[in-house]
Amino acid sequence: MITIDKNAISRVASIDVNFFYVNAKSKFKLTLHSDESGFDRRIKDQNVHRPGLALAGFVELFAYERVQIFGNTEITYLKNLSAEKRLKALKKLFQFHIPCIILTDGNNPFQEMISLAIKFHVPLFSSPLLTTKLTYLISDFLDDQFAPRVSIHGSFVDVYGVGILFIGKSGVGKSEVALDLIERGHRLVGDDVIILTKKGEGILIGAGTTLVKHFMEIRGLGILDIQKMFGVRAIRHQKRLEVICELEVWNESSTYTRTGLDESIEKILDIEIPYVKLPIIPGKNITVISEVIALHYLLKHYGYDAAQVFKDRLEKTILDKSKGNQERGVNYFEHDFE
Repeated sequence: MITIDKNAISRVASIDVNFFYVNAKSKFKLTLHSDESGFDRRIKDQNVHRPGLALAGFVELFAYERVQIFGNTEITYLKNLSAEKRLKALKKLFQFHIPCIILTDGNNPFQEMISLAIKFHVPLFSSPLLTTKLTYLISDFLDDQFAPRVSIHGSFVDVYGVGILFIGKSGVGKSEVALDLIERGHRLVGDDVIILTKKGEGILIGAGTTLVKHFMEIRGLGILDIQKMFGVRAIRHQKRLEVICELEVWNESSTYTRTGLDESIEKILDIEIPYVKLPIIPGKNITVISEVIALHYLLKHYGYDAAQVFKDRLEKTILDKSKGNQERGVNYFEHDFE
């Protein structure tokens, strides 16, 4: 079972505009119209805001700590104001501690907007992207930055498109199983330390650390570079976590499922993930069983549960026998006497 220390869960409280600009400049096609004097301002909210009401003078509920988006509506409103009223409306807006302003749809800022941005140290950007698209992209980017995340010791592999996280005590063979799966054509996401990030309400995305990336330690051999050794097709930068597989040396006192009717669940960051405990004994092919775990998950995902089908068949057989409808247990092929 996974025990997560609450102190191990991290959540970014804020990011500065410089980090936002460096990482989003090319993605969002941003053009800077002011200087960089306000690049140390903090973005503390993953949501964005369109300041239409604030421009009109209603600022009591102005969400000024968010990234401000000026679309065609805001720009058209400002264009229809006289130069004096436009300056007054913008001055009132810039007096708040705004992280930054982004103009969308290829709109260029008014000259007084540039002057106020420099005066009040508010970074001013523009983008050719449509307002709806840019809003979505920025929200997704900020969601990723502010999302809670936790680090877990294990090996994370994409097996037939299913993200399986192998956990267990140190030295139990997690990396060896992952290496065997890679040899069979599956893809390594990360080894040793896996960072799990909560995306949305029911999704955990796993990735390796920046330092380790796709390196792997095999005891008795040393450090391996999986990408160099097996090629780019053997790796993934991130993958959704769908199954947790705990490897455990066979223990008579432990309980292992025999039917699979009662599915075990692990909770990570309040998200339920299917959990499988595999006992390790000599001669047991954990790699093949891992592939079967992935295929079994896919079958259940598409609505077929082998354990439930077997249970229904068993109940039907018992019911038929109780009614006196007994059949032979095995039906042989015709003329097959072997």
